[in-house]
Amino acid sequence: MIYPDLDLEIPDDLGRVHFVGIGGSGMHGIARMLHARGVFVTGSDRSENAATKALKELGVTVHIGHAAEHVAGADTLVVTGALWQDNPEYQYALQNNIPVLHRSQALAWLTRNRRLVAVAGAHGKTTSTGMVVTGLLGVGADPSFVNGGVIESLRVSARDGVDDTFIIEADESDRSFLLYDTAIAVITNVDPEHLDFYGSRENFMQAFVDFARAASEVVIASSDDPGTQEVLAALPEATRVVTFGLAETADVRVSEIDVTGPVAFTVTANGESVRTQLQVFGAHNAVNAAGAVATLLHLGYTLREAAAAVANFAGTKRRFEFHAEIGGVRIYDDYAHHPTEVAALLAAARPVAQPGRLIAVHQPHLFSRTQHFHKEFAEVLENGADYTIVLPVDGAREDPVPGVTGALVSNDFNNQDRVRYIDNWADAAAHVAEIAKPGDLFVTMSCGSVYQIIPQLVEELIAANPAADTRLAPGF
Repeated sequence: MIYPDLDLEIPDDLGRVHFVGIGGSGMHGIARMLHARGVFVTGSDRSENAATKALKELGVTVHIGHAAEHVAGADTLVVTGALWQDNPEYQYALQNNIPVLHRSQALAWLTRNRRLVAVAGAHGKTTSTGMVVTGLLGVGADPSFVNGGVIESLRVSARDGVDDTFIIEADESDRSFLLYDTAIAVITNVDPEHLDFYGSRENFMQAFVDFARAASEVVIASSDDPGTQEVLAALPEATRVVTFGLAETADVRVSEIDVTGPVAFTVTANGESVRTQLQVFGAHNAVNAAGAVATLLHLGYTLREAAAAVANFAGTKRRFEFHAEIGGVRIYDDYAHHPTEVAALLAAARPVAQPGRLIAVHQPHLFSRTQHFHKEFAEVLENGADYTIVLPVDGAREDPVPGVTGALVSNDFNNQDRVRYIDNWADAAAHVAEIAKPGDLFVTMSCGSVYQIIPQLVEELIAANPAADTRLAPGF
């Protein structure tokens, strides 16, 4: 893994920029915006995906596969933290003294001299960023933004606007969220994560304190999350703070939540209340929306304007995203990869699944996370789903750890009849078709590659019931 050098001076002129891993969720939006700004951009990735295809359509040269010759002529290399050190393009840049920027540094370059809204948090920041962007567009603003996921209604994750405001999803995983000249810091929650990088809970918490302290205008933060409250308590008394959430004391308060369909709720601020309904599910999204509303209020919009505009948010890719329905069996996918996120996802999915069963297809992500949290994953999965299929660990940037497999999660279930560990995808897809009943809702979950199993699930379900009515999501 490659960590950003926070002390590295970012050059004013990037010249010709080459992205290694240009199709990644944290990379392609930055590449798109640099291209829009007139920077000559090229890139490479290990495989084709929707992002690489979209960049090619814009005229960006994208190579499939990594090779040193792809970097020839580049003045700056931009890399993702998930890159392996032996990548030939990265090694070529080092050997030829080509400056290497972490993607967060390229994003910092883009946001210079703009009024920056940085959305951070262990969970919910992609959705919250999308809500702020959707809200601002809904009130007639034209902000720039870079999000970690595609905003469904816009079909993009990044865009260069004409206004001074720039909204970003700020990544805490490697302290890179401290690079930015933040005006408005939004904190969704502070749930200690990435301890393989930080080394201790104290270091993780201090990073959020530093992030909040650096905000030049305001900190907009959860009223409910204990970790966030701990961070706020460590800030100087003069710090301007606006809270949002369920607490009676919240400056922007959510109440009367209805989760029987797309979540509806009442939002209250400055003595005024507005009833609204989103296009997405789950009580947690009512709280996320309150944070977006609080941001718009700070930017000068009324509560009624802000609530109505945020209500236009239709979700982001890989956040409880519908893919298919075959014979009454529905398939969704979600990015949830931490026990807190899995619990929130299953709580949101339960009303949608009723009266059918809710079945989780869980791909543990990272050996270190699985080693630290396998008991917690088992607990939330057993409590939240009717049945769980556990897949092998997606190690991503990490080397395997002896003894750490998906079986660690399944073995921690109290009731072994409600879980099954399957060590290959073909058998997992066949098992789904074997157990599926009309009314069931299956949800795949991980920030890894698990979404790629969905075509196999659909194929197996159709093969098991070829006469079944089939409904596929657009673009499936």
